[in-house]
Amino acid sequence: MRLLYGVQATGNGHISRARAMAKQLQLLGVEVDFLFSGRPADQLFDMPCFGQWQHRRGLTFASRAGRIDYLRSVCQANLRQLWSDIQTLDTRGYDLVITDFEPVTAWAAKRQGTPVLALGHQYAFLHSIPLQDDSWFSRRVFHHFAPSDQHIGLHWHHFDIAQANGAAIAPPIIDLPASIPSTDPNRVLVYLPFEDPTAVRQWLLPLTGYQFEIYGCQGITGRQQQLHFHPPSVSSFKQHLAQAGAVLSNAGFELISEALQWQKKIMVKPLQGQMEQASNALALQQLQLADSQHQLSTDNISTWLQGPAPGRKVQYPNVAADICRQLLAGGSFDSKNLWLQTKFI
Repeated sequence: MRLLYGVQATGNGHISRARAMAKQLQLLGVEVDFLFSGRPADQLFDMPCFGQWQHRRGLTFASRAGRIDYLRSVCQANLRQLWSDIQTLDTRGYDLVITDFEPVTAWAAKRQGTPVLALGHQYAFLHSIPLQDDSWFSRRVFHHFAPSDQHIGLHWHHFDIAQANGAAIAPPIIDLPASIPSTDPNRVLVYLPFEDPTAVRQWLLPLTGYQFEIYGCQGITGRQQQLHFHPPSVSSFKQHLAQAGAVLSNAGFELISEALQWQKKIMVKPLQGQMEQASNALALQQLQLADSQHQLSTDNISTWLQGPAPGRKVQYPNVAADICRQLLAGGSFDSKNLWLQTKFI
């Protein structure tokens, strides 16, 4: 089997999922080519596991100070280049195209009749899951941004949704060792790439009883008292995640999935104006897996750090391995066994 795997590279979560899938596909001897879009190629890091990967401009949303900037998003979009990339990408030599919300591979395959499987968190929103700030526009985005013949949505819970017509919700794909590491309750991993770095400093500097390992503040590195600002690095980030007793983050999917898997205390601040993150925060609260704040301050961060952890914990199976085995076996994907292996504590 020969695969083309398209990855939306706007956020690191899509890439983290692709790393887990790349490992399993390599173990099974599958020939796979990766294509990334949504972020300049020179901003991608720690990419050797993807071999001779390809890059296209793609599409993405821009943000400013913790909020989606729709005007800037429209201004920076290059639809002519997107259409050219779709027209010139040849998918006919592949048995299957997998898209993790990546539009160039999905639309090129659709035009050329190559089978497309969508795999990612965004495809869970095609089902009746917890939704916040839903709109006609957001629905159209999830349906048409990166279309497919069948899809596997990923989420923290199945929400009692019956599988039908080749569509399913599976647990998260997580790129972590199986064992849960020992942690320092006074060490906090912070990942707030959509927030103003000056505001992040102001919120955290008064909290002198903690050590903060901070990622996502572009161009800022070094130490300021108990604040440690780090450049992008997969290995360093995973090490600090392992050590941390708590995670303070925007409400993206993949980091929260990893923090849940390692049973961290979590607080999320959803990116304003993005329905996906608002819905993620709502789902975490309904599932009693994390705390959420729509605005951050020193006081509410301090209260969260000193308070109890949410009442539930969860442990997910090796989803990437199961999906890859089922892909090679052919037929429709079945998520039931994965949910039977998921442990809500």
